[in-house]
Amino acid sequence: MTAMVTPFDVSGALNLEAAARLARYLVDDQHNDGLVISGTTGESPTTSDAEKADLLTAVVDAVGDRAHVLAGVGTFDTAHTVQLAQQAGKAGASGLLVVTPYYSKPPQAGVLRHFRTVADSSDLPVMLYDIPGRTGTPIATETLVELAQHDRIVAVKDAKGDLVASGRVMAETDLAFYSGEDALTLPLLSVGATGVVGTSTHFSGALTKQMIEAYAGGDPASALALHRRLLPIYTGIFRTAGTILVKAGLRDRGLEVGPVRPPLVDATDHELAHLRDDLAAAGL
Repeated sequence: MTAMVTPFDVSGALNLEAAARLARYLVDDQHNDGLVISGTTGESPTTSDAEKADLLTAVVDAVGDRAHVLAGVGTFDTAHTVQLAQQAGKAGASGLLVVTPYYSKPPQAGVLRHFRTVADSSDLPVMLYDIPGRTGTPIATETLVELAQHDRIVAVKDAKGDLVASGRVMAETDLAFYSGEDALTLPLLSVGATGVVGTSTHFSGALTKQMIEAYAGGDPASALALHRRLLPIYTGIFRTAGTILVKAGLRDRGLEVGPVRPPLVDATDHELAHLRDDLAAAGL
């Protein structure tokens, strides 16, 4: 899956036609099985609730039943997250991506209650988003094991970077793990993960899918070769905020995605030149 950027027009307003085109490109050309809308890469902190609903509806309409569409609904406020979860259900989402509450650094008891409350509020399956580098709070191993007992909490986007802890959770639960760090997709597959929710996959989606399928099909040598080929873009897309470089690269390829919203700033010419080099090194 790809965490899709949110296209804006030159004035900074939401561009729904461009969003539909980008969604079709990611599914039809890059062979994504699913898209995550209004995640971090989608600049969710700077889009309104109404924009999130409109964007989700446009993407669901664009891809139809060719891909799952997960809605990023996580905030630092449980009540607001519940509202966004219910809104996503009405807009046709296939599932929810719910990040750990950020900034306030809740204890694990609060993290547990937050996720359970959101999962109780909707009929949609939930993917937890564990990214302590952004939220300030990891989802502890014991908390993940407890959350796995909820019928609708079914997956994790894992950006914790702790393969031992992740492997333990996969061994003790049925949670489907998706790498939240592009370069760790293959290492996570080796301890039981399912796939990736990627950023660089705006460009490398088709080859990343080949890598996952090669590993799942019992051909780790081919998977490793693809992993090594794609390392320049897996890592290079994060030379600055991934959203910035994804939008720069898509614009460079003629895809209409517009600028980023403040406080992000658009890529410099130097950053774009580096990105072109990284894409070329990966054969993209």
